[in-house]
Order: sequence, then structure tokens, then C-alpha cells
Amino acid sequence: MTECTQESFEFAAHFSRRVVAEFSADRLTTDGGSVLLRQVDRRIRLLSRLARCFTDRRDPSRIEHSVAEMVAQRVYALALGYEDLNDHEQLRHDPLLALLAGKREPNSPLAGKSTLNRLELSQADATRYHKIVYSPEQIDRLLVDLFLESHATRPRRIVLDLDATDIPLHGHQERRFFHGYYDSYCYLPLYIFAGDQLLCARLRPADQDGAAGAVEEVERIVAQVRQRWPRVQIVVRADSGFCREELMHWCEKHGVDYILGLARNERLRRILGRAMHQAHMQYEATGKAARVFIEFGYRTHKSWSRSRRVIGKAEYIPGKENPRFVVTSLTEDEPQTLYEKLYCARGEMENRIKEQLCLFADRLSAETMRANQLRMYLSAMAYTLLEALRRLALRGTEWAEAQVDTLRLRLMKIAAHVQISARRIRLRYTGTYPWKLLFAHAWAALRC
Repeated sequence: MTECTQESFEFAAHFSRRVVAEFSADRLTTDGGSVLLRQVDRRIRLLSRLARCFTDRRDPSRIEHSVAEMVAQRVYALALGYEDLNDHEQLRHDPLLALLAGKREPNSPLAGKSTLNRLELSQADATRYHKIVYSPEQIDRLLVDLFLESHATRPRRIVLDLDATDIPLHGHQERRFFHGYYDSYCYLPLYIFAGDQLLCARLRPADQDGAAGAVEEVERIVAQVRQRWPRVQIVVRADSGFCREELMHWCEKHGVDYILGLARNERLRRILGRAMHQAHMQYEATGKAARVFIEFGYRTHKSWSRSRRVIGKAEYIPGKENPRFVVTSLTEDEPQTLYEKLYCARGEMENRIKEQLCLFADRLSAETMRANQLRMYLSAMAYTLLEALRRLALRGTEWAEAQVDTLRLRLMKIAAHVQISARRIRLRYTGTYPWKLLFAHAWAALRC
């Protein structure tokens, strides 16, 4: 792109007045609402603990930007919509971002793109040029700790939602493979959520089953949860891509319940035949989509080690049949309740994954898997900050369930004048900001 050296831009006149624009104002920011995210971080202590997941082997006498400052700078920038490291060549002079990152003097420049790039290209062991390394195990544990700390009392039930998604690749990243279903070279990350809260963001290559590694991740999370709440009920919920003997057997062995989608086959269709006929008759009588639920014991010929409870949904919609099946270890609830109230709620997880993409979790252009995993972690932490803002500051408001990009646009992107003196940093917002009452509500909630 050609470098722009023009300083003044003239537009069509307004009656007798010239309209001229200039990039000449000092200490202005477009992210004035981000101080709310800083307040959230003070509540949940995310960024300071994330920084402790890194080991810094640089010479202390030559350090200008600490790991804590760089990690905070990167996470806040992702939350505010700045996906590329090149953006930091200008952002490093933003006094408000310096405040967020923890710079003692907000007028001091932050880390530039090259310094942040060396942070992200972390190796498993320190090298001459990459002396900062991170611990995936510690970051994994931190995500679960943040979830546990968000509950004042033990919940009755925790539902762990598992799902995989594709991240297309356009370079020659390590372990890239072509996936026939997605028709592209891609990675196949695994996400685990509990409600809106993210517990696992695991980057995986695409040359394996969609459920690969699920048992290990569930085992790790369940062990950490039960250290704090030994008797809490845990339910694993996922689509048919995770309906595997290994996962179901592990859950049964360790007292974890599950409800998983079950792929259709001719044998299951025959079992559902009578119920589907009833649904068809109801549809003919009413003209509206009809559902009939049944349950039965089922065992595959080879892959399952035992018979399990299966719920069948015989649904007839205009023009066709729509059979669905789930397998579950839960025994108390009625089939329709389990399917409609519990299993179908997993669809909300797709919105949570879309929010990861709004925070650039798909920006995996580094060469190595380890560097791209770190980028996923940073996006996960940006999401965790925004989710905590939604949960702690916006409960009971019209934005309590807003998407993270909506929160960014309406609550973070506020123009502000930054005044810095020896005793005060003052942000001056426009008096015409349309959501002042919601901003005040969020501020008050975070001060409680």
C-alpha cells in the first residue's frame, strides 16, 4: 500500500463553509470504553495470571517491554478489534492502550509489531531469538480456574459442550491437511464450553477424527472441577461427531453423564418406523409439523461395548421426514424433555464459536502449530474478558446476551480525549453518546 503523506482532506462544502478533515489532534482514542475491560480484569485477575504462564529468559537489564505488558497489549487489542500485529505500529502510541497494558507512563510507547511477533513465535525451549516461552498446561488450567471462580456456590449441574470447527489455511503451516468435508486445507480445533464460558481451545490438525483428543480434554477438566466440587453432576453434550465408544466408556467409568447425537442408519430408522407413521398422521390431520418421541435400548453390532439408552425423535415436516437420535446415560427425565430442553440447547455453542472468530481465533498464519496455538489462547482470553463484562456488568440489561462484536461496537468504540497530568488521567467522552445509561450501569456493577 502506498504510504499516505497528505495531512489535510477537503470534502464538499456545506453551504458557504469549507469541510476539511485532518489527522492532527493529539491524545484522542476511538476505544474510550475499554476502561470497562480494565475494570473487569481487576475483578477476575486474568491478565496478570496469564503473564505468569510465560517464562522470560531475556536479559533483565535490556528489557523495555515486560511480558505482562505485551500480553495485556495483545489481548486488549484483539478485544478491541485489532487483529494484525501491523496495527500495533500505530497503536503503540495510543495513551489509553498504554494505560490498559499497565505502562507506568502512558506517554511511553508500547511494544511494536516485531517485539510482539517474537512473543507469539514462542518455541518449546528458549532460543537465541525467541527467549520467551509459554506453558500450554498452565493456560489450560487458568481457563478452568476462571470458570470455577465465577461461581460463588457450587452449581447443581455443569454441562460441558464439545464441538469442532474448521479454520481454513492459506499458507504452508505446520501439519496442514486437506479435509474433504470442508473442501480446504485447514486446522480442526476443539472447543469446550460450560454455558458461555470457555474451558478449552485446543488446536488440532485436520487429518484425524473430529473427536480425537476429546477424552483427554474432558478428563483434565473433570479432574480440575472435582478438586473443588467433588459431588457436582457433570454432563458431556455434543453432536454425533463425538458419539464414540471411548468417550462414552470413559464417562460411564468415571461417573460423568453424557447426551450425544447419534448418526442415523437403516436399523435405527426401522425402530422409529411406527413413531414416524404416527407423526405423519398427526401432520396430515393438523397441517403442522409433528413430533413423536420414543426411547429404546440400542447397541451397535461391533463398536459399542454395551447396550445404551437411545431417544428417537420422529418428526414430520412439510414434504419430508426428519428423524433424529441421541444416546444418553441420563435415566430420570422424559425423552422429549431430554431432547428439547437439554440436547437442543447445545446449538447455542455455535454462537460461542462464532464469537471466537469475531476475536480472530482463525488468524493462524504463523508457520508452527505452537505459535498458532498461542494465538488461539490470546483470542480465548480476549473472549473471556468480554464474556466476564457481559456476565458481571450487563446482567439484567438489554445487552446481557449481546454478541461480543456488538459489545465492542457499542460499548468499547467510544471516542475520547485523553488528558494526562501528574495526578490524573482523564477521559472525556462526547455528550451525545447514545448509551450513557448502560455505560453507567456497567461501571456501577463493576465497582460493587
